[in-house]
Amino acid sequence: MQQIRDAILAGAPGAELAALALPESYRAAVVRRDDIAMFEGVASADKDPRKSVHIQDVATPELAPDEAYVAVMASSINFNTVWTSIFEPLPTFGFLERLGKESIWGKRHALPYHVIGSDASGVVLRVGSAVRNWKPGDRVTIHCNYVDDQDPSAHNDSMLANNERIWGFETNFGGLADLTVVKANQLMPKPTHLTWEESAVNALCNSTSYRMLVSDNAARMKQGDTVLIWGATGGIGGYAVQYVLNGGGVPVGVVSSPEKAQLLNEMGCEAVIDRKAEGYRFWKDEHTQDESEWRRFGKRVRELAGEDPDIVFEHPGRQTMGASVFSCKRGGTIVTCAATSGYMVEFDNRHFWMKLKKLLASHFANYQEAWQANRLIDMGRIQPLLSDVYTLAETGEAARKIHRNEHEGKLGILCLAPTEGLGIDDPEKRERIGEKKITLFRGRG
Repeated sequence: MQQIRDAILAGAPGAELAALALPESYRAAVVRRDDIAMFEGVASADKDPRKSVHIQDVATPELAPDEAYVAVMASSINFNTVWTSIFEPLPTFGFLERLGKESIWGKRHALPYHVIGSDASGVVLRVGSAVRNWKPGDRVTIHCNYVDDQDPSAHNDSMLANNERIWGFETNFGGLADLTVVKANQLMPKPTHLTWEESAVNALCNSTSYRMLVSDNAARMKQGDTVLIWGATGGIGGYAVQYVLNGGGVPVGVVSSPEKAQLLNEMGCEAVIDRKAEGYRFWKDEHTQDESEWRRFGKRVRELAGEDPDIVFEHPGRQTMGASVFSCKRGGTIVTCAATSGYMVEFDNRHFWMKLKKLLASHFANYQEAWQANRLIDMGRIQPLLSDVYTLAETGEAARKIHRNEHEGKLGILCLAPTEGLGIDDPEKRERIGEKKITLFRGRG
């Protein structure tokens, strides 16, 4: 990998990269099957990814005809990295075992270790015999929709495929490593004005937000829509704010500190709710929600936006779903993609059915949606949310920070890239877009 890294940093052409020998093993961040029980009896909040994430050499898998080897220059941490590292809500080795039973190529994934990570930027080193659109030397980002295109259920919307998976979470050989193996239909062009680490943090969260708000497959936001966004400076919320502003909507961002509120203002979001400062408590106790708090919250949204939200961008889950359903406009839409505060949600169905509201599920994005979201990054219409950068050896520390909600935006991980700031192919475009816009989240991690 040292030779490969040196060649990439020296700007070697694709033919030269293709001629380099691939290593028999490479460095990766993994969790181990033998550690599954290590957190038994430990409260979820106290589970420490630093204890379960290991950096070790792993064997380089064989390349399938529809796949590519990619030298990973940078990656990032997502919530699914945290879930994998604390073995919640269940160990991911069950996913790998099921994939291992599907085919000869799937069998490679059923291993006693799981290489984690669902984002990456890097350089293509080899392509399989069936790959047409990519070649060694291509500088790419990787999206995490891992789908079997031989299944008819994948050909309307691949997110509805019977065996759709998330790479690095429900498959092995993820992006938190010096090398990865991905399907060719996970590859997208690297934004030419961004560094490796800035390019690596977008694909999962940006594509998720695009599908939730812009795509025909979810909320179909239109100009003038008021959109309530929980966690509006977080990994997906920060992209959501940008899409609402770009699309002529009115974002109402919910955050948890004055510093986050100020960051939203700097992004152009004027309507901001600091939920901690205003003391919202949507649950009286573990079993009882407080409707008076829903009403107080809904009143505050109307004060800021002038109306109830047309769309609620929902992802905390249990903690906020009752308030989301209540505060949404009559005939409006709640679109949800996650449940970071708990997945057993409750809401008052009367406020749902009698006001003809819609609850939509959304999960990552298909290839077309991810491609369009990546194009907007490359155009400079959407900015990366990179707030801090760690080394691959510090993956556990970075995952712990996200688990404890001590971050803003996205945390990048340097893999083969030796330092930050490398990989910019078009400095003139970067200057046109603006360094301040691109790096707005830096230093806030």
